[in-house]
Formats: sequence, C-alpha cells, structure tokens
Amino acid sequence: MEIKRWRLKNEKIVFTNGVFDILHQGHVASLSEAASFGGRLIVAVNADASVKRLKGTMRPVNPVAARALLLASMVMTDAVIVFEEDTPLELIKAIMPDVLVKGGDYSVDQIAGAKEVLEAGGEVKLSRMVEGISTTDIIEKMKQVDYGNQN
Repeated sequence: MEIKRWRLKNEKIVFTNGVFDILHQGHVASLSEAASFGGRLIVAVNADASVKRLKGTMRPVNPVAARALLLASMVMTDAVIVFEEDTPLELIKAIMPDVLVKGGDYSVDQIAGAKEVLEAGGEVKLSRMVEGISTTDIIEKMKQVDYGNQN
C-alpha cells in the first residue's frame, strides 16, 4: 500500500475517521485541519452496518460507496479506507499513524487507538468543531421542513 512508500519518504501520516454521512462544512473544516498536521491524510469511514449499529437503523443516509467517493475526491485526502468494526482500533494499530485526529467533541481518553499511538511516540490531536453544524442537526431540520403540496 501507499503507506509503506510514504514511510520510506519520511512523510508524516495523519489518520482520522468518522461516519461522514451527510458531508458538511464542519467535516471539511475538520479534514482540512487534520491534513495540516502532517504530509498525508488517511480517512477511515465506517461501513454501513457499523453506522447502523452506532447511529440506528435509519442511518446512514448515504451508502458507504458514496461517502467514500466524496471523501476521496477532496483535495486534502490522500487515502480512504472503509472499516466494518464499530471503531477503527485494529486499523489504527496496523497503520500506526504519526498523528491521530478526532473531532473536538471527543476527549483523548474516548478516542479509539489514542493510547496505542501515544505509546508508539505519536500525537493525538482534537480538531476544532464548527458550532451549530452536525449531520444529526441537518437530518432534524429536514424532518421539520414543510414541503407543502408539490402539485
């Protein structure tokens, strides 16, 4: 995989993960900030079954192929990996990134793989949140829209 080539070139590898269901400006800001912490950004995205377990049967709104495609098309993203588990712990242990990044709504002790990355000499960083923007909030707003009679 590309990761071995990046390591040979001493490029700093950054890893982040999430559902990224309805991509919004908060995701873009978080991914941009994560990318600024190193040379290569790997984005891990939860598979559909994982999202259903974590978020409920009505999620994801967008299937994993669409979510991964959008993430891969972003200029700051160097690789996208889909994972089936509820957390990317095993993936993080296999990649062992130099920097592990998660959204600021987490604390370091809540982040899967943080302990392992820190013990290996890496860093764990929290990205800033964009206030008032979340996929859950977007879905709730959509439920409240009165589309009226479309005839």
